[in-house]
Amino acid sequence: MRRVTVRKSSIHGRGVFALQPIAAGERILEYRGEITSWRRAAARHKRSGAPGHTFIFGLADGRVIDGSVGGNSARWLNHSCRPNCEAIEDERGRVFIETIRKVMPDDELFIAYGLTIDEVPTPEVVANYVCYCGAKRCSGSMLAM
Repeated sequence: MRRVTVRKSSIHGRGVFALQPIAAGERILEYRGEITSWRRAAARHKRSGAPGHTFIFGLADGRVIDGSVGGNSARWLNHSCRPNCEAIEDERGRVFIETIRKVMPDDELFIAYGLTIDEVPTPEVVANYVCYCGAKRCSGSMLAM
């Protein structure tokens, strides 16, 4: 039985939603895509023309998983300043999405992106990473603070 589905999100574009109750500590998805270098993924992302919108997931060894190539539904997880899921990287460089509290049917699943950028954070650049999660203590940004 499927536990999640992808559909339109009120936060941003598409999102991942629970189809049934999911307990805290459950592994839900693996973040999949092409494993490549930051340089290659960043060049591909730049060509896409979508600043602030990325399917790139950084790994501890400096490589990335680019969900825009061969990715699965995990790439549609949206950011929240009060996430109900977290990403866990295992010793082999695989990334799994796990719940950190109970999720009910129709709840959208969120992770905290904690994005880092190489650019100077000018107001124009920061505007590409505005957070719309609506959490009580929203930081206003998807960037790591």
